[in-house]
Amino acid sequence: MDLKIKLEQLHQKVVGLKELISTEEATKNAFVMPFIQILGYDIFNPTEVVPEHVCDIGTKKGEKVDYVIKNNDEPIFIIECKHWKENVDAHNSQLHRYYHVSKTRFGVLTNGIVYNFYTDLEKPNIMDEKPFFTINIEDLKDSSIKILESFTKKDYNLESILDSAEALKYIKAIRKEFEKEIENPSDELVKLLVNRFFEKPLTANRMISFKEYAKKALTTSINESISFRLKSALSINEQIEKQDDDIKTSPSIDENNDSKIVTTEEELEGFQIVKAILREKIPSVRIAYRDTLSYFGILLDDNNRKPLCRLHFNTANKYLETFHNGKDAGEKVLLNNLDEIYNYREQLHQTLENYS
Repeated sequence: MDLKIKLEQLHQKVVGLKELISTEEATKNAFVMPFIQILGYDIFNPTEVVPEHVCDIGTKKGEKVDYVIKNNDEPIFIIECKHWKENVDAHNSQLHRYYHVSKTRFGVLTNGIVYNFYTDLEKPNIMDEKPFFTINIEDLKDSSIKILESFTKKDYNLESILDSAEALKYIKAIRKEFEKEIENPSDELVKLLVNRFFEKPLTANRMISFKEYAKKALTTSINESISFRLKSALSINEQIEKQDDDIKTSPSIDENNDSKIVTTEEELEGFQIVKAILREKIPSVRIAYRDTLSYFGILLDDNNRKPLCRLHFNTANKYLETFHNGKDAGEKVLLNNLDEIYNYREQLHQTLENYS
């Protein structure tokens, strides 16, 4: 089974059981051991998973790390566990001691939900103060799952992990500092940016102003970037939905609806009038029509989700349906003749603006 699916199943288990877990031992049994199994290690095989492994530290004898994980009889990482309610970031000193006397390159500190992975990038055989990688069972990200694959029994590769560990550690640190700067720009960052375009001296009062400007500029830039990405994603979704709508609204061969739909000259003339009105705002190629059994629809970008108006010419009285109050709030008006469509120029233009 895919690693992501297994982790999501574990997440559901954590959500359902954690309020019933009252001890550290229960946390290990309910959450940590299944996690080790997900990585592909046999928790019942002492050549792969060694619980309560003794780590004598100087004069301290009999101290035990919760788990040692082995591969080909070589210890590859140790795991120290805490109760799920505890903050794992506040308990790395104990793992630090165990790491120092172990033969592994990686130490894991966990509360069964958050897993912090450490190594010795700063000094050999001395565990770093900060983890190079963290995965949160309650906030699974595809990028984190991809990194975790390197620790599975099947894909474990020491060199590969060490090659990426430094990058992961410092990218995480840089991102954290960047987030601090967005929230409260430092004098150093403000000077770096402002000195590129502002030639006057940066007095204390100006610094206060420019720090506020910098915060707004950074926040606006990020928000606009997010908005652009969301619009791009929504555009893709709309294209997919349009294709789905086309499939749903397209008459089947069995129903033989094609033979029942008759596009009249009046409908085409009405379309040309609407097209002439809207060409004041957009290119004519963006204005399309689809004739149905009940109405003649005029659409923006040939998208069923963007109706510009509808012509109801299949009855004794003729109606124009406009959508200036929203695509789900169509309003019908009686037409005595086709030229009266020109009287609704503002409504048609407003409908167009609603989609911009």
